[in-house]
Amino acid sequence: MKHFRQLLAAVAVSMTLAVPARAETVLTVHYPMPGFFKDVMDTISKKFMEENPDIKIAFANPSATYEEGIQTIMRQAGTAEMPDITFIGLNRLRMLNERDVPVDLGPFIAKDGNMAEQGFSENILKLAQVNGKQVGLAFATSNPIMYYNADLVRKAGGNPDAPPKTWDEVIELGGKIKALGDGVEGIDFRWQGDDWMFSALLFGAGGRMLTEDESKVAFNGEEGRKAIEVLDRMVKEGGLPVLTKQAGEQAFVAGKIGFAFQTTGALRNTIKNVGDKFDLRTAAIPRIDPANGKLPTGGNAVVILTRDADKQDAAWKFAKFAAGPYGASVVVPGTGYVPNNEFAAKSPEYLADFYKENPLFRAGLEQMPVMIPWYAFPGTNGVKVTQTIVENLSRVVEQAATPEEALDDAAAEVESLLPRS
Repeated sequence: MKHFRQLLAAVAVSMTLAVPARAETVLTVHYPMPGFFKDVMDTISKKFMEENPDIKIAFANPSATYEEGIQTIMRQAGTAEMPDITFIGLNRLRMLNERDVPVDLGPFIAKDGNMAEQGFSENILKLAQVNGKQVGLAFATSNPIMYYNADLVRKAGGNPDAPPKTWDEVIELGGKIKALGDGVEGIDFRWQGDDWMFSALLFGAGGRMLTEDESKVAFNGEEGRKAIEVLDRMVKEGGLPVLTKQAGEQAFVAGKIGFAFQTTGALRNTIKNVGDKFDLRTAAIPRIDPANGKLPTGGNAVVILTRDADKQDAAWKFAKFAAGPYGASVVVPGTGYVPNNEFAAKSPEYLADFYKENPLFRAGLEQMPVMIPWYAFPGTNGVKVTQTIVENLSRVVEQAATPEEALDDAAAEVESLLPRS
């Protein structure tokens, strides 16, 4: 009997050796902003690999910002260093596409045949389209919201249960909070880094970046002047100090700033960093034109870069998984971004109950009907255009130029960077 068992074992071993192991597909994945996304990416990739044991996810070094991310991919395009998949800021998809770097996902969607049934509505798909081409799938989407310190609002005579609904009210109450003294400031408005928060003011006034035919700058019109005047008034009347993005965030979570305006994607980190130091609340960001104003959609999309056919099939599986209901159910609670999958938002299995139990996350969700795409400038100078806008916003915050001067200078510089027709 002993010899029989040994014989069976030997046969089993020989059969195992005779059958070749299935080849494992390794996908190299790049993503930005590890402070927001590292834990999220780790969780999603772990679950994906459990469900797809023949595919391994290996992460490239993440980029600190969306701007660094797009520049990294543009440098690596067409080289052996280029990852198989990347997550790119929604406003940089156009730049990537103009260089013909991303794989067109249209054929994959057509072959799939039931994207809407998986929660990918036409509107959601459009978030990652460029001129009708499906460049990616929206992964993490956000809009700007108002964070506020209810304790400081109360001390300054405001009602934290009825937060400001207009910029006039924000600026007035911000000034009263600054007047409390003890190193307290009224407002932190995240103008640094990119043009997103300026877009929130501009789009909120009903304005646009360029004319419809994209031949000229339009942000220096009446809506743009209203937008930059609000920023100027925040400094002069509302207690907006000159701070770096990091310093502003640190001061707010330390209880030294009344209002903070930035992405809903920072919500989970803000909750964690505030702890029980003060009563943290969130609300909708005011729009200069409440009837016609819109808000920019921040965030990123998952983009397939590999030209290897076998890897593309595996990459499509991962892209749908990351941008699908499970991915959204990890991204939203883990960051504060709003769901970009309809099933995830409505299903109790994913996020419906989460929103009932976590009111701080509702501000971003409730603003989804007024979200429009984060504007992507045409041509190869997109990053320079953004830097130009930020540099001129800096002049306003530092009170080194009037709002009119800064806006006109930004418009002239951006105009010179647009493609020649």
